[in-house]
Amino acid sequence: QVQLVESGGGLVQAGGSLRLSCAASGFIFSNYVMGWFRQAPGKEREFVAAISGMSSRTPYADSVKDRFTISRDNAKNTVYLDINSLKPEDTAVYYCAANHLYESRSEGEYDYWGQGTQVTVSS
Repeated sequence: QVQLVESGGGLVQAGGSLRLSCAASGFIFSNYVMGWFRQAPGKEREFVAAISGMSSRTPYADSVKDRFTISRDNAKNTVYLDINSLKPEDTAVYYCAANHLYESRSEGEYDYWGQGTQVTVSS
């Protein structure tokens, strides 16, 4: 059974940092591209970042590329999202997802999804 379980969200002040984690099970983790998406209140879910199986490719959304860092540890079946210089507009539910094809920015290309972790940034 495939599972993606996000953790690390919370309430943080603007300018702060967080590390989100996503623990995966039920599939061969290193064979999958992992992605992070987010959905703010009243908005559609949007792409944040992705990472290839061997971490050689890491596309980012333009809005986050100078502040967010995606990484993975294939030995631990875990993908991370380090978020720095948090802004109120980063408030959203953050989802991780798995894709067996390529580092897509389209959520429709992803096979598996976690339940999400809430990040709230206060000003």
